[in-house]
Formats: sequence, C-alpha cells, structure tokens
Amino acid sequence: MERAPVILDGAGLSCGDVHAVGYGRAEVAAGPAGRARAAWAAARELTGPVYGRATGVGANKDVAVEHGGHDLLRSHACGAGPLVAPERARAMLAVRLNQLLAGGSGVDPAVLPVLAYAVNAGFTPPVRTYGAIGTGDLTALATTALCLLGELPWRGPEQGSEQGSGPEQGSAHSGAGAAPVFALAPEDALPFISSGAATLADAALACHRLRELLDAALGVAALSFAAAGASAEPLAAAVQEARPHPGQAAVAERLRALHAPGPSARVQDLYGYRAFAQVHGAAVDALDRAERVVETDLNAATENPLVSGSLAWHNGNFHSAPVALALDALRAALVQTAQLGAARLATLMDPAYTGGLPFLADRPGASGAMILEYVAQDALAELRHLAGPVTTGTAVISLGTEDHAGFATQAARQALRCVEPYEIVLACERVAATRALNGPAPDRPLTGDLDAALSALRTP
Repeated sequence: MERAPVILDGAGLSCGDVHAVGYGRAEVAAGPAGRARAAWAAARELTGPVYGRATGVGANKDVAVEHGGHDLLRSHACGAGPLVAPERARAMLAVRLNQLLAGGSGVDPAVLPVLAYAVNAGFTPPVRTYGAIGTGDLTALATTALCLLGELPWRGPEQGSEQGSGPEQGSAHSGAGAAPVFALAPEDALPFISSGAATLADAALACHRLRELLDAALGVAALSFAAAGASAEPLAAAVQEARPHPGQAAVAERLRALHAPGPSARVQDLYGYRAFAQVHGAAVDALDRAERVVETDLNAATENPLVSGSLAWHNGNFHSAPVALALDALRAALVQTAQLGAARLATLMDPAYTGGLPFLADRPGASGAMILEYVAQDALAELRHLAGPVTTGTAVISLGTEDHAGFATQAARQALRCVEPYEIVLACERVAATRALNGPAPDRPLTGDLDAALSALRTP
C-alpha cells in the first residue's frame, strides 16, 4: 500500500504526522530548504567565539578548539538501558529533519535528503533509553550523527536488525537498501545535536495516542451511562453554559449525542457520571494545551546558538520547561478521568445501578466480572505512579555551568507509558458495561474479552 507523504517544511508538522511517520503509515518529503541554506551560508561566515563551533561545550565554553567536532560526537554518543523502539527513533529523525528545515542551525542542508531517506527506508539509530534531562537529546543525536558518519551501525529496516555503514560518502540513494551516510562537517557536530528531537517525538506520539483514547473514552462512558441508567441532566447545555470551559462543553455535547437516556430513578448519580464532563473535559483541555506546546516546538528553531541574519545568537531555546509543564498537567488530568472510569466500573458491579446480581453474575454467589475491578485498580495504580510531576526537580551539571533542567524527557517518556494503563482501565469498563447491557454470563476467564476491548480501543 502506498503511504501518503508528510511534507516537512519547518512549519506545519503535527503530533498526528509524527505518529504516522513513526509507525510507518506515512513517508516524509523534505520541503523547501531555503531557510536551512541561508543559515548554513551565514554560519560559514561567522567569526569569533561561537559556542560549539569554535569553542568547547558546557564548562568548556571558554576554551577555543579546532576540528574537535567529531570528537564531541564520539564523547556524547552514550546512553544506557534498552534501545528505544524503532518507531520512536524514526519519529525523532522526522522531528530533527523538520527542525533543521525551520532554519537557524547552520547545519549543511545536504544532510536533509539523507535524513529523509533514513526515515523512509526504515533505518534508525541505536538510541538508548537513558541519557537526557530535558536540555537537549545530545546522546540520541550524537549516536545518529555517528551512524551518518559510518562509525556506528544503523538498525536496519527489519526491526532490531543492524546494517553495515554503507558507502563511505555520498547520497544514501546510491544503492538499493544502502545505509544512509553523510560526511557531517566537524563544525556541524554541535549544531546537529543541539535539539530535543527525541523528547519531542515521544511527546508527540503520546499526545496523538492519548487523543485517540480520550475520544474513545466517551463511547465507553456512554455504554456505562446506559447500563447504569444514569441521568443525562448533568450533560445539559444549560449546565455547560453556566461554566464555560471548552473541554467540558465539548465532552457534554458529544456524550449527549451518544447517550439517549431513559427516566432515572435517582435524583443524583455518583461523580463518575455526574462530574464526568467536568473531569474528562479538563483532561481534554490539558491535552489541547500539551499538543499546542509540543507542536510549537516541533516547528521551532530551538538551536543554540541560533544563526539568524549574519549573527549567532547564544540563547536558551533548547530548554524544555514549557513541554515538561504541559505534560505534567496532562498526566495528572489523565489520572483524574481514569479514576472516574474505575468509579463507574464499581457501579456496574452494584445491583443498585444495574438491577441484576452483584458483579454482573448469572447466579447468586458467582463472581461474574468481579476481577475486572482488580485489573483496573492495578492499572490505575500504575497511572498514578506515572503522573508524578517531573518539574519539581532540577539538576546542576558541567561544573555548575548548566544549573537547571526541565526533565521534559522524563515527562514525555512517562506520558507514553501512560497509554497502556489508561487503555486497560477503559477496557475493563467497556467489558463490564457491555456485559451489563447484554445480560449476565457464566463464570469464565475474561482475558479474551479484555484483549478484544483493547484491540477495539487501539483501532481509531
């Protein structure tokens, strides 16, 4: 099947685009490179102590160096832990390519088609999990640069496989299936790696998948509303107009369309139903903000130094505080709505809400769907753990020269890890609500039911 291309131009890359490219559902094509070429031309004319080009880095910023760029890559190509999944590494390559097209790095634009080839041909660098603190993904991008230089092997199109370094120099298109190579100049070493592309890739993947799940959660909640005979009164437009948060209003409107209520015998339902629009709406609002912040940086020149006009501007655009703060809020909001999902699941075990036997059993004393609560609470505990804020910490490194860290890398990694436990909470509620609507069944293992529910949630 032909994959639709994502045109990278340094301005329009979305979280959805990053997800499509990362998971091989789309190829990339490099758009006009005018800004990248202008920055490269300007960088070649720079004189004086330009950080990373004519000086060392970190605490060595005042030390003049010559031709040390490749050694910088070798010294920084370090990491620990397992290799990141190919889809995450591929997404990182696409993000860095798009950032370079935004201009400002001064990197030779001839590398752009080589990076595009790597993405489309399925080559990814062997990036390790640990090695960044939200002030640039130096280890991941130094590893990438050494792959381009032929000093480290790429992981090949077959997941987890490794290919040789290919031709010594020239176009990556020079042979069918040839590994991408590019003779990155020493002075381009620091500019190439001065980016949070891996962190932003993880953040984009997480935002896209969580968007799908928050949307799917409305359908799951509608099943529970119907199974429990919950009142639609809290969803009324008049209620939303009295407190006009955009996410709340959108959730209530969507759920009104999904839930055709009958008469309710209860004056008020528990919070899992009565406050669903408020809590889930807050999660939608948090996601909207996180997505805006992430997409701003996907298309920004977060370079240090920034080559603009004929000057190099030393700056802190690489710092990830906005992304880290937005992702901290998103993970906290996700826990809130998942907790209400677990609360609705509890009502589905209660005869007062379903009119049947306890735990949706088919006979008195049977366990029915009781175990779903255990599974959901286990997943919810994991989600709560992952929601711990990263932005309350910091780090001081490089002899005190770098005296703060944003830890967006950890925030993005934890946001990605939130996908699985949140899916499980939703799947448990879906299985229980479906059973409540369809009628009780004899006791049997429910693993297959959960797997089917998870599969449905993973299919947009």
